[in-house]
Amino acid sequence: MALLHSRGRRLATIAGLAVTLTVAAAGCSGGSGDDGGYDIAFLPKNLGNPYFEASDKAAEKAVKGFGGSFKEVGPSEATADGQVTYINTLTQQSVGAIVLSANDTSALCDALDEARDAGIKVVTFDSDVDKECRDVYVSASSPKLIARNQIDLIADQVGGKGEIAILSATANATNQNAWIDEMKPYLKSEYPDMKLVDVVYGDDDDQTSYDKTEALLSSHPDLAGIVSPTTVGVAAAARYLSTSEFKGKVALTGLGTPNDMREYVDNGTVTSFALWNPEDLGILASYTAKALLDEDITGKKGDTFSAKGLSSDTTKFTVGSDGVITLGEPFVFDKDNIDDFDF
Repeated sequence: MALLHSRGRRLATIAGLAVTLTVAAAGCSGGSGDDGGYDIAFLPKNLGNPYFEASDKAAEKAVKGFGGSFKEVGPSEATADGQVTYINTLTQQSVGAIVLSANDTSALCDALDEARDAGIKVVTFDSDVDKECRDVYVSASSPKLIARNQIDLIADQVGGKGEIAILSATANATNQNAWIDEMKPYLKSEYPDMKLVDVVYGDDDDQTSYDKTEALLSSHPDLAGIVSPTTVGVAAAARYLSTSEFKGKVALTGLGTPNDMREYVDNGTVTSFALWNPEDLGILASYTAKALLDEDITGKKGDTFSAKGLSSDTTKFTVGSDGVITLGEPFVFDKDNIDDFDF
């Protein structure tokens, strides 16, 4: 990771002089909201990724809907070096805002600093950089919202009672551990007839997660449900359940992608699962860029703005601590809507 950071910063430094000269010649950044135009560029982790194709397609519709111009650029491989090159190019082009999902938290910072020095607004979404390197970050959800969503889903499927277990990623996974820490008190307060009997780790490896699922069901014969808040884990657990005697008897939910889980929803192994809606994330990131260009927000806690076109009824958003804007609760996928998504 350190090598990656070093390479990224060297690329940004080399490009820095040319960028500075270009911006100086141009006099100012273009594409601001002052002239009624919004020149917004989306930079996903990599092109050809169905998840970002969904978010960026929705973003394009949103940007064009409020009278802006949209472009999507990005590397073919999800690398920080590749993103640095595109950030430098967008800076030379003096776009109004760069909206990116970062491949590294710090390796992009020099390039983003150059962009911001040139007057370009920087929005991160899906994956953040160091908070000093961007104006705001659009987060898909929060640990509390994810935890409550996961417990509510499994409670609904097991009738609010019985033994449940968690199949997580790695034991040191910061995000999963934060979600589990939020799940425990919520489970105790809202579902006293449900009991968490085990937490196991599949290391975000398909076969390990599959084996852990099998072991869970052997160790806990009365298990009513499994929560797996990891895309690898929930898909592996579904694969095991779908061909076992426990299909239809042990409930399963978690955080998964529609393409991974479609088969198991169709065959009845899984009733519902969740993740954030990438289309909503793209739309909100677009309106966030617009709000920055309009100077409705600066990234300060308490700033508010509006967004339209989301799948929920929410239209008002507030900037939280550290410039974070939260989309909301995870989106629930089931047999009625899963075929509407392809990622």
